[in-house]
Amino acid sequence: MVKRILVINPNSSASCTRGIADSIAGFALPGQAIFETVSLPGGPPAIVTWRDWYSVAEPLCRLVEATPADAYILACVSDPGLEAVRIATDRPVFGPFRCAVAAALTRAERFGVIAFVDASKPRQRRALQAMGAEARLAASIALNLPMETLTDPTAARAALCDAARALVKQGSEAVILGCAGMAGHRKAVEDAAGVPVIEPCQAAAVQALLSVLA
Repeated sequence: MVKRILVINPNSSASCTRGIADSIAGFALPGQAIFETVSLPGGPPAIVTWRDWYSVAEPLCRLVEATPADAYILACVSDPGLEAVRIATDRPVFGPFRCAVAAALTRAERFGVIAFVDASKPRQRRALQAMGAEARLAASIALNLPMETLTDPTAARAALCDAARALVKQGSEAVILGCAGMAGHRKAVEDAAGVPVIEPCQAAAVQALLSVLA
Protein backbone atom coordinates (compact mmCIF):
# COMPACT_ATOMS: atom_id res chain seq x y z
CA MET A 1 0.00 0.00 0.00
CA VAL A 2 1.27 3.45 -0.92
CA LYS A 3 2.04 5.53 2.18
CA ARG A 4 0.54 9.02 2.38
CA ILE A 5 2.42 11.85 4.09
CA LEU A 6 0.34 14.96 4.69
CA VAL A 7 2.34 18.20 4.65
CA ILE A 8 0.41 21.08 6.24
CA ASN A 9 1.45 24.68 5.72
CA PRO A 10 -0.03 26.46 8.77
CA ASN A 11 -0.18 29.81 6.96
CA SER A 12 -2.48 30.91 4.15
CA SER A 13 0.20 31.96 1.64
CA ALA A 14 -0.46 30.13 -1.63
CA SER A 15 3.04 30.89 -2.90
CA CYS A 16 4.57 29.44 0.28
CA THR A 17 2.48 26.28 -0.07
CA ARG A 18 3.58 25.90 -3.70
CA GLY A 19 7.21 26.39 -2.71
CA ILE A 20 6.95 23.71 -0.02
CA ALA A 21 5.38 21.25 -2.47
CA ASP A 22 8.07 21.96 -5.07
CA SER A 23 10.89 21.55 -2.55
CA ILE A 24 9.81 18.03 -1.52
CA ALA A 25 8.48 16.80 -4.87
CA GLY A 26 11.67 14.87 -5.59
CA PHE A 27 11.34 12.86 -2.37
CA ALA A 28 8.19 11.04 -3.42
CA LEU A 29 8.72 7.34 -4.12
CA PRO A 30 6.36 6.10 -6.85
CA GLY A 31 4.45 3.09 -5.64
CA GLN A 32 5.71 3.54 -2.08
CA ALA A 33 5.11 7.01 -0.65
CA ILE A 34 3.47 10.24 -1.75
CA PHE A 35 3.44 13.73 -0.27
CA GLU A 36 0.24 15.77 -0.25
CA THR A 37 0.79 19.44 0.55
CA VAL A 38 -2.08 21.61 1.81
CA SER A 39 -2.51 24.90 3.62
CA LEU A 40 -4.39 25.27 6.88
CA PRO A 41 -7.86 26.72 6.22
CA GLY A 42 -8.11 30.09 7.91
CA GLY A 43 -4.43 30.19 8.83
CA PRO A 44 -2.64 33.54 9.26
CA PRO A 45 -0.71 35.02 6.30
CA ALA A 46 2.48 33.98 8.08
CA ILE A 47 3.53 32.69 11.49
CA VAL A 48 5.08 35.88 12.82
CA THR A 49 4.12 36.32 16.48
CA TRP A 50 3.61 33.99 19.40
CA ARG A 51 -0.10 34.67 18.98
CA ASP A 52 0.08 33.34 15.40
CA TRP A 53 2.03 30.35 16.67
CA TYR A 54 -0.52 29.45 19.34
CA SER A 55 -3.52 30.23 17.16
CA VAL A 56 -2.86 27.40 14.71
CA ALA A 57 -2.40 24.59 17.24
CA GLU A 58 -6.04 23.60 17.66
CA PRO A 59 -6.93 23.99 13.95
CA LEU A 60 -3.95 21.79 13.11
CA CYS A 61 -5.21 19.17 15.57
CA ARG A 62 -8.66 19.21 14.02
CA LEU A 63 -7.28 18.95 10.48
CA VAL A 64 -5.07 15.99 11.41
CA GLU A 65 -7.94 14.25 13.20
CA ALA A 66 -10.13 14.66 10.11
CA THR A 67 -7.50 13.73 7.52
CA PRO A 68 -6.00 10.23 7.82
CA ALA A 69 -2.38 9.86 6.76
CA ASP A 70 0.59 7.68 7.60
CA ALA A 71 2.66 10.66 8.80
CA TYR A 72 2.31 14.42 9.10
CA ILE A 73 4.68 17.35 8.57
CA LEU A 74 3.79 20.74 10.10
CA ALA A 75 5.49 22.83 7.44
CA CYS A 76 6.53 25.93 9.37
CA VAL A 77 10.05 26.40 10.68
CA SER A 78 8.97 27.25 14.20
CA ASP A 79 7.16 23.91 14.57
CA PRO A 80 3.80 25.38 15.72
CA GLY A 81 1.44 23.03 17.50
CA LEU A 82 3.86 20.12 17.34
CA GLU A 83 3.26 18.80 20.85
CA ALA A 84 -0.51 19.25 20.60
CA VAL A 85 -0.78 17.50 17.23
CA ARG A 86 1.26 14.57 18.50
CA ILE A 87 -1.49 14.04 21.07
CA ALA A 88 -4.19 14.23 18.36
CA THR A 89 -2.84 11.26 16.37
CA ASP A 90 -0.92 8.05 16.89
CA ARG A 91 0.92 8.61 13.61
CA PRO A 92 4.36 10.28 13.42
CA VAL A 93 4.31 14.09 13.36
CA PHE A 94 7.38 16.06 12.33
CA GLY A 95 8.42 19.65 12.96
CA PRO A 96 10.73 20.92 10.20
CA PHE A 97 12.91 23.01 12.49
CA ARG A 98 13.75 20.10 14.75
CA CYS A 99 14.41 17.90 11.71
CA ALA A 100 16.67 20.56 10.21
CA VAL A 101 18.65 20.92 13.42
CA ALA A 102 19.11 17.14 13.57
CA ALA A 103 20.36 17.20 9.98
CA ALA A 104 22.72 20.09 10.71
CA LEU A 105 24.21 18.29 13.70
CA THR A 106 25.15 15.33 11.51
CA ARG A 107 27.13 17.62 9.19
CA ALA A 108 28.60 20.36 11.36
CA GLU A 109 29.76 21.20 14.87
CA ARG A 110 28.06 24.61 14.73
CA PHE A 111 25.27 25.88 12.53
CA GLY A 112 23.50 29.14 11.77
CA VAL A 113 19.88 30.00 11.07
CA ILE A 114 18.46 32.52 8.62
CA ALA A 115 15.30 33.47 10.52
CA PHE A 116 12.11 34.79 8.95
CA VAL A 117 11.77 37.71 11.38
CA ASP A 118 13.33 38.65 14.71
CA ALA A 119 10.17 37.36 16.43
CA SER A 120 11.00 33.88 15.13
CA LYS A 121 14.19 33.66 17.16
CA PRO A 122 12.66 33.02 20.62
CA ARG A 123 10.49 30.20 19.25
CA GLN A 124 13.45 28.57 17.56
CA ARG A 125 15.59 29.08 20.66
CA ARG A 126 12.97 27.28 22.75
CA ALA A 127 13.13 24.31 20.36
CA LEU A 128 16.93 24.28 20.57
CA GLN A 129 16.75 24.30 24.36
CA ALA A 130 14.33 21.37 24.29
CA MET A 131 16.75 19.47 22.03
CA GLY A 132 19.79 20.34 24.15
CA ALA A 133 21.35 21.94 21.08
CA GLU A 134 21.37 25.66 21.92
CA ALA A 135 25.15 25.70 22.40
CA ARG A 136 25.64 24.45 18.84
CA LEU A 137 23.99 27.56 17.35
CA ALA A 138 26.69 29.88 16.05
CA ALA A 139 24.34 32.72 15.11
CA SER A 140 20.89 33.61 13.84
CA ILE A 141 20.17 36.41 11.37
CA ALA A 142 16.61 37.56 10.66
CA LEU A 143 15.69 38.86 7.21
CA ASN A 144 12.48 40.64 8.32
CA LEU A 145 11.04 40.45 4.81
CA PRO A 146 7.38 39.79 3.86
CA MET A 147 6.43 36.20 3.03
CA GLU A 148 5.58 37.09 -0.57
CA THR A 149 9.05 38.59 -1.00
CA LEU A 150 10.69 35.44 0.32
CA THR A 151 8.73 33.21 -2.02
CA ASP A 152 9.54 35.31 -5.09
CA PRO A 153 12.17 33.51 -7.24
CA THR A 154 14.59 36.45 -7.13
CA ALA A 155 13.46 39.27 -4.81
CA ALA A 156 15.03 37.91 -1.61
CA ARG A 157 17.87 35.88 -3.05
CA ALA A 158 20.65 38.45 -2.58
CA ALA A 159 19.60 39.06 1.03
CA LEU A 160 19.53 35.31 1.71
CA CYS A 161 22.98 34.80 0.21
CA ASP A 162 24.39 37.75 2.16
CA ALA A 163 22.91 36.40 5.39
CA ALA A 164 24.36 32.94 4.78
CA ARG A 165 27.83 34.37 4.13
CA ALA A 166 27.57 36.44 7.32
CA LEU A 167 26.62 33.31 9.30
CA VAL A 168 29.67 31.49 7.94
CA LYS A 169 31.88 34.39 9.08
CA GLN A 170 30.36 33.98 12.55
CA GLY A 171 31.38 30.32 12.70
CA SER A 172 28.50 28.47 11.06
CA GLU A 173 29.58 25.29 9.31
CA ALA A 174 26.04 24.65 8.04
CA VAL A 175 23.08 26.96 7.52
CA ILE A 176 19.39 26.29 8.13
CA LEU A 177 16.81 28.18 6.10
CA GLY A 178 14.53 29.36 8.90
CA CYS A 179 11.27 29.76 6.98
CA ALA A 180 9.43 27.45 4.60
CA GLY A 181 9.04 30.44 2.28
CA MET A 182 12.78 30.24 1.59
CA ALA A 183 12.54 26.73 0.14
CA GLY A 184 13.15 27.69 -3.48
CA HIS A 185 16.49 29.34 -2.69
CA ARG A 186 18.39 26.45 -1.08
CA LYS A 187 20.80 25.64 -3.92
CA ALA A 188 21.66 29.28 -4.66
CA VAL A 189 22.30 30.00 -0.98
CA GLU A 190 24.48 26.91 -0.65
CA ASP A 191 26.54 27.94 -3.67
CA ALA A 192 26.99 31.41 -2.18
CA ALA A 193 27.88 30.24 1.33
CA GLY A 194 30.11 27.30 0.49
CA VAL A 195 28.71 25.20 3.34
CA PRO A 196 25.75 22.79 3.54
CA VAL A 197 22.41 24.60 3.49
CA ILE A 198 19.47 22.68 4.93
CA GLU A 199 15.89 23.24 3.85
CA PRO A 200 13.76 22.14 6.82
CA CYS A 201 10.78 20.71 4.91
CA GLN A 202 13.17 18.52 2.95
CA ALA A 203 14.77 17.39 6.21
CA ALA A 204 11.32 16.56 7.58
CA ALA A 205 10.40 14.74 4.38
CA VAL A 206 13.39 12.42 4.82
CA GLN A 207 12.44 11.66 8.41
CA ALA A 208 8.81 11.09 7.45
CA LEU A 209 9.83 8.64 4.73
CA LEU A 210 11.98 6.73 7.20
CA SER A 211 9.06 6.55 9.63
CA VAL A 212 6.58 5.10 7.13
CA LEU A 213 8.90 2.82 5.16
CA ALA A 214 11.18 1.39 7.86
